[in-house]
Amino acid sequence: MSAMRVHFKMRGHAPSSSPKSEPASVIPKRVLAILLAALLAAPTMALSQAYPNKPVRVVIPITPGSGIDAAARRASDEMLPSFGQPLVVDNRPGANFIIGADVCAHAPPDGYTFCILTGDNVSLNPLVFSKLPYDADRDFRPVTNLYFLVEGILIKASLPVNSIKELQALAASKPGSLNWGTLGPATTTDIARMWVGELWNTRFAGIPYKGGNLIIAALAAGEIDVGRIGVYNGLGLIKAGKVKVLALGSSQRSRVMPEVPTNAEVGLSDMPGRGWWGVFAPSGTPDAMVRRFNSELLRVFREPKFVEWIESQMSEIAVSSPEEFAAFVKADRERAAQVVKRFNIPKQ
Repeated sequence: MSAMRVHFKMRGHAPSSSPKSEPASVIPKRVLAILLAALLAAPTMALSQAYPNKPVRVVIPITPGSGIDAAARRASDEMLPSFGQPLVVDNRPGANFIIGADVCAHAPPDGYTFCILTGDNVSLNPLVFSKLPYDADRDFRPVTNLYFLVEGILIKASLPVNSIKELQALAASKPGSLNWGTLGPATTTDIARMWVGELWNTRFAGIPYKGGNLIIAALAAGEIDVGRIGVYNGLGLIKAGKVKVLALGSSQRSRVMPEVPTNAEVGLSDMPGRGWWGVFAPSGTPDAMVRRFNSELLRVFREPKFVEWIESQMSEIAVSSPEEFAAFVKADRERAAQVVKRFNIPKQ
């Protein structure tokens, strides 16, 4: 017993006059852990500090010449001085925006590919397509919303109506005779077609196109009668009188078109599917790169001159943090689910 007591005293009760020290076996482990953490962090820190060191690709699932395409290219010019590298726009239109989203979802998560997607990609498509090549929750990391579209009820110039009331009367008198341009079945533009038809107790034939600018061009050419699309797609044709605008989906009358009533003024205030565009990264993209890209976009989209230009393009800026945008996307999916249920849209 006495030997055990002596042994205990020697190990656990060193004299107070000598400094405390830890067993020699513990110190190397802690040093090793610190060194290991530093080694693991070093590549990420170096990569973050050097980022970007080459052009960054931005995938857009719609045709060149559309409003979001123009906004991305202008934002690239504005970002270049501080970001240090240009944004290279990669247009991948078609298939209800699925092609572009698929390209982005399967791109390397190295911070050199981002994508600009819309509610159709992440809110509506997962509800109406049974075999998407991407998972909207798993494959994308939200970066920031960009803006909401000011969409209008547009008609071809030769259609003999000049107001929503007159369009309603014409459509009700000839169910199914008017063609409505959309971005494809089960898109927000197609849901708007069904919603107006239900509200007015009539029908419109849906005609699909790959981009809003193509819908405007079809209206100007007289190929279709009606469309609900972002007005920015055809400001020139509208000003030239080749396309007419009967109502705008904005909270108040536009400074660009003060003579055009809002949807609320003409009985269309509850129209679903307000269009928006937001930035995502492939899942797994390093946080430092996501934050850097977010901060650059927020800086550009809050500059007074850029804000003025966006508003002149009939859009309303809505940039945010990645966390705020993620919450918005979740709520948007819930709204889309309600619409899909209301119109009994089957999965394709």
